[in-house]
Amino acid sequence: MSKALTPTARIAKARQYIQQAREIPIPDSAGWDYFSYTAQVKDALKKAFELVKLIQYSPSTPPDVKAEARALIDSLPVVEKEILKGSPGGQA
Repeated sequence: MSKALTPTARIAKARQYIQQAREIPIPDSAGWDYFSYTAQVKDALKKAFELVKLIQYSPSTPPDVKAEARALIDSLPVVEKEILKGSPGGQA
């Protein structure tokens, strides 16, 4: 059985997923390649969300860590738009 991640480790891993989403190569065409690109970006951001979504409800987590998790959750839609905005397929 794997060891449970601490809330701070979950936030760090979520940030890694966001960075991975930013590093996915943008396709040249707006066809199926772009569809796949969009799906990969959304999948990476969903993984980040899934890691931190319950931190704010944990009674043993310090308030500053809860605030950091909430800020990360709130930033995900903005990050998604930033990543997909510059793509050949258009706006997110």
